[in-house]
Amino acid sequence: MASENPLLKRAYALNGDQNQIRAVYANWAKTYEADTLIGMGYVAPAIAAETMAQEIGQNDVILDAGCGTGLVGKELRSLSDAVIDGIDLSPDMLDQARKKDVYRTLNKADLTASLDIGDARYDGVISVGVFTSGHVGPTAMNELIRVIKPGAPAIITVHEQVWHKDGYRDHLDQMEKDDLAKICTIRETPYHQNEGYHCKLCILQAA
Repeated sequence: MASENPLLKRAYALNGDQNQIRAVYANWAKTYEADTLIGMGYVAPAIAAETMAQEIGQNDVILDAGCGTGLVGKELRSLSDAVIDGIDLSPDMLDQARKKDVYRTLNKADLTASLDIGDARYDGVISVGVFTSGHVGPTAMNELIRVIKPGAPAIITVHEQVWHKDGYRDHLDQMEKDDLAKICTIRETPYHQNEGYHCKLCILQAA
């Protein structure tokens, strides 16, 4: 069921234009957590972080791709001893994440382009709220897999609205055929509980 929440309508109406996305999140950064966690019942960060905590070892170095205000990083650090680096398109969201003091580094990055990160640098990658309407498409998953070590986990949420429309399942199957990643599990989990939205929680492993 489509949400009537005007904040989500604005976010989901984005068309992939990076300047427009930056502008929306610049205006939203300071109230984002109250609006999403409390107003929308945004549970995806906690669910994904709990899943990642079960997949990693002590002091593993994890990339939080599209870290926003740091909701995932905060959850993951409460559950593990992970060292976490964060990247995001929005400098204003990164400023909010910096206040949490849970990240080793925080840098601006465009997930629709090649990342300025070497191959196989991380012990895992987590990305929550990025693969959704008008933000980042499925091909960005290839870069996330590239920057993690062989056998390392990738925990990625895909909003239910784009899962079929944007061909995520087909893309993941192709990644597996191309020996880029193994699909371990794909399960449906709550996303914005108060809005009735779910997501596909994708648990992948780099080949």
